[in-house]
Amino acid sequence: MLKMDNKKLNNCIEKILSDGKAENIISISLKGKSSIADYMIIASGNSTRHVSALASQVATKLKALDYRVFSMEGQRSGDWALVDAGDVIVHLFRPEVREFYNLDKMWLAPKDKSMEENL
Repeated sequence: MLKMDNKKLNNCIEKILSDGKAENIISISLKGKSSIADYMIIASGNSTRHVSALASQVATKLKALDYRVFSMEGQRSGDWALVDAGDVIVHLFRPEVREFYNLDKMWLAPKDKSMEENL
């Protein structure tokens, strides 16, 4: 039951990001990779303002749906924002910053899929 709820939370965040016009949304299952969360979502915003707005939208909409947001980081600078929703960690980047840190490559295994491939 708990795993189903975590997948539902993950899907909900993906939809919030998609509705907010986030780009290159990738959801990564952390099962067997890390105990910090069940999923990591990585997405890009096209400017610092867009990254900050996406982080705010995720937090606001999750709270409205009775999900808990444990912490948020980086919203002021807008280069890289993190939203900790417990079992789902969300990283939001400007494209240049995302390319520099390359979390996708670090965490993504060949069998993992982007959001578009999961639809």
